[in-house]
Amino acid sequence: MTRKSSFAPIVDHATRLLICGSLPGDRSLAAARYYAHPQNQFWRLLSPVVEADLAALDYDARLAALLAAHIGLWDVVASATRTGSSDAAIRAPAPNDLPALAATLPDLRGIAFNGALAARIGMRQMTDAHTDYALIALPSSSPLHTIGLATKQLAWTALGSFVP
Repeated sequence: MTRKSSFAPIVDHATRLLICGSLPGDRSLAAARYYAHPQNQFWRLLSPVVEADLAALDYDARLAALLAAHIGLWDVVASATRTGSSDAAIRAPAPNDLPALAATLPDLRGIAFNGALAARIGMRQMTDAHTDYALIALPSSSPLHTIGLATKQLAWTALGSFVP
């Protein structure tokens, strides 16, 4: 099995909300971009929150729109072995130091976790760190999580309370 690694965080000094996935999938790793798989619903789910059609923008413009809305991105897993892209296939995960990153973000008010594995790993870290941030478990933006876009959108739209 191949060991795969996450990307650097996308944050700045004004980040109020940090959204963390588990570990980029193969399409994202190949493109060196967060949520690069065209069927992943991440950009569509966040569009109402930032009031922009993120899916229609190029990647750099998407990231700029997130930062303008004070939203950052990262993953809870720094590296792991995994065949394919499924979270269920992740083995021997080494976590990113989420509490250390959060401590560098003075305006941070919440950390949202994209999917069950991200929530399990990230919430454990942040609870152990005894922080005061809101911790939000989101339904996965992956097309493999089949609860339906409308149901997912309800949970994701609630993130708007963390952005200006």
